[in-house]
Amino acid sequence: MTSDLTPLPSFYFLMVAAALFSIGLGVIVTKRNAVAVLIGIELILNAVNLNLVTFSRHDPSLRGQLFALFVIVVAAAEAAIALAIVLKTYQYFRTADLDQVSDLKN
Repeated sequence: MTSDLTPLPSFYFLMVAAALFSIGLGVIVTKRNAVAVLIGIELILNAVNLNLVTFSRHDPSLRGQLFALFVIVVAAAEAAIALAIVLKTYQYFRTADLDQVSDLKN
């Protein structure tokens, strides 16, 4: 039994990655909540991963997948550290609003 499935063109993957990047950038610019900004950063990193994997389909070496794996590891470390900073900031200022957290000298 043969499969009649043809692979999707790279254009579709690049459009999804562009949409993810745009949504992530829009969240970062418009939201003032620290957790929402972190979610926007994660969306942008996922868009980068999708681009890396899409372009590595045309490269016989596996550099794109390796870079994507590296970005996933960095994103996990960034999320853990950033959430710890947000929790400490919330304990000190009693808010997660980035505009109200401006008193860093005290």
